Amino acid sequence: MLEVLTASGLALAAGLNAWIPLLVLGALDRFTDLVDLPVGWEWLANEWVLLVLVVLLIVEVVADKVPGLDSLNDIVQTVVRPTAGGLAFGSGVGASTVAVTDPEAFFTSPDWIPVAVGVVLALGVHLAKAGVRPVVNASTAGVGAPVVSTVEDVGSVLLSFLAILVPVLIVIALGVMIGLVVVVVRRRRRRRAGTDVAAPGS
Repeated sequence: MLEVLTASGLALAAGLNAWIPLLVLGALDRFTDLVDLPVGWEWLANEWVLLVLVVLLIVEVVADKVPGLDSLNDIVQTVVRPTAGGLAFGSGVGASTVAVTDPEAFFTSPDWIPVAVGVVLALGVHLAKAGVRPVVNASTAGVGAPVVSTVEDVGSVLLSFLAILVPVLIVIALGVMIGLVVVVVRRRRRRRAGTDVAAPGS
């Protein structure tokens, strides 16, 4: 159960920022005893992989804080974040699905299931994030973009460490994230309703 919570937390974190949970996993495995990556996932702790992840993270952090560019980045990340979520979930439950030597055997075995679950979780968070960002940009004239992006990055870091150190708290974090999405959606609907009512009289 704890492995599933850990994997879920990492996948959710990937939905906010694709590179943070992978970088956290790899760095903790390489430099600490907190993480012991399973067979097939040791490449995450390779120094060159970590360096590439750092570079990709810097690009992501910068691009996500520029109004307009952040929405373009979200389009690109529609593929990247779910993929990272699948990798994070798979490594979190101790699967060895990355080392695929026979794709046909991979998809006819249960090894693909953790990856698929991670993809779905990360995609859900990503779509919520991508849907909220244009609203934030429009309502704050772009000023809110770097603020919200920073909060998302911090949230991804916290989720990653919580998933590894205190996975039980992921349940609470998931509840908070769902609550925030519900609040944003309701506010958006109220604004649309208000606009529709005001339009005939204008």
